[in-house]
Amino acid sequence: MSSIECFVPSMSGEDISVTVESFSRSSSFVGVTILSGVSLRSTETLRSIAEASSEKYVLIYTKSTPLEAGMFALDRIVSIAEDTGADMLYADHHTVKTDAEGNPVKTRHPLIDCQPGALRDDFDFGSVLVFKRASLRRAVRAMDKDYEYGALYDLRLRMKKIVHVNEFLYTEIETDDRKSGEKLFDYVDPKNRAVQIEMEEICTAYLKRIGAYLEPVFKDPDPSDFEPCAYPVTASVVIPVFNRIRTVKDAVVSALGQVCDFEYNVIVVDNHSTDGTTELLQEMAAENPRLVHIVPAREDLAIGGCWNLAVHSEHCGEYAVQLDSDDVYSGPDTLQKVVDAFREQKCAMLVGTYQMTDFQMNPIPPGIIDHKEWTPENGHNNALRVNGLGAPRAFWTPLLRTINLPNTSYGEDYALGLRICREYRIGRIYDVLYFCRRWDGNSDAALDIVKVNANNLYKDSIRTWELEARRRR
Repeated sequence: MSSIECFVPSMSGEDISVTVESFSRSSSFVGVTILSGVSLRSTETLRSIAEASSEKYVLIYTKSTPLEAGMFALDRIVSIAEDTGADMLYADHHTVKTDAEGNPVKTRHPLIDCQPGALRDDFDFGSVLVFKRASLRRAVRAMDKDYEYGALYDLRLRMKKIVHVNEFLYTEIETDDRKSGEKLFDYVDPKNRAVQIEMEEICTAYLKRIGAYLEPVFKDPDPSDFEPCAYPVTASVVIPVFNRIRTVKDAVVSALGQVCDFEYNVIVVDNHSTDGTTELLQEMAAENPRLVHIVPAREDLAIGGCWNLAVHSEHCGEYAVQLDSDDVYSGPDTLQKVVDAFREQKCAMLVGTYQMTDFQMNPIPPGIIDHKEWTPENGHNNALRVNGLGAPRAFWTPLLRTINLPNTSYGEDYALGLRICREYRIGRIYDVLYFCRRWDGNSDAALDIVKVNANNLYKDSIRTWELEARRRR
């Protein structure tokens, strides 16, 4: 059987003896090279690994904390590599976390398949990456630019066949104990801006290599391309809601408090709430004719379906503007800014800027999220790398009625945005338009790994479909 050579980082003060001993118990093991004082995220480091390796397969362990390989784990990886001809392999694993009492807790950490649309730079491969040496060298030698942060991302985008071994082959220490809702905003955290710039450049180059890159040429929204329609108002704020008695009143009040030089309304699609939300909205609608309270006749609507119901209703204006039931607009001029931007920028969709806050609307890290990863020149390409398109979002209703949203409660807005930016311009507003309240009641506040995987798998599928559509243009 072919052998595998291991490269392990060692930071100052870290004990890697457990990792080395773990690898040495496998018959496929030939040796460990300790990488001291270097970053695996740099092209220079990957180049040195590729040239120094001498065995058919190369294992790179991306963490410096102790790792325990499973019984015959390396033999199993090499066997699958031989059987499949894979250029790169990764495997499910166990993680060890410390509970509130300081006791180690071991749990399973399954991963998902890396499909063509899995272009996000934070795809979870785990910490053990195995490469065919020939493929590693070929990829590294083809790299025509050195990166400080994005080398591993560049490397895996150059791998032609990536195999997911859905067996639990090793155990690692989990050092990131944040809840899922706290991890969502890593890609837009201002302190990570330099990293994001590199990642965008790498992804753009990849899209050009595979024929999926789009030039910055867009269609102007033209009403003559769509069926004529007389809109009752210029803009509608759309709020889907289910069981948000603690927050929905704040959201609706902030929407009804907009001061505009045009007519608008607020459409709340109440998806059969059972916690008093329905009764509250009925009372508010009775007091304010601008509030349209819709309870769907259907029982099968997710968030996307609620949006479709609102947009296709007779109440919807020419522009449909998003507001989640947890959040509030930052001031009475938000809606006016949105409509003005539509008219000035000739776009079919808008992405704004928001301030992260706690439940009491006190600012919290990472602060103001301006989604600078979305630019008029390259945002429609970079959109395939990031896991969201920003907020608040607003849409030109004629196009929205043609495309529609998927009837899902995760990724529905992302799928819509990808489809729109394939042809139309997405405008930008860099003023803070609303406060995004983070609290334990958020639907994404604390998801388990199974739900996180399901969400990511769906968004990767959306990207796969969009990638194919762009390659076929």
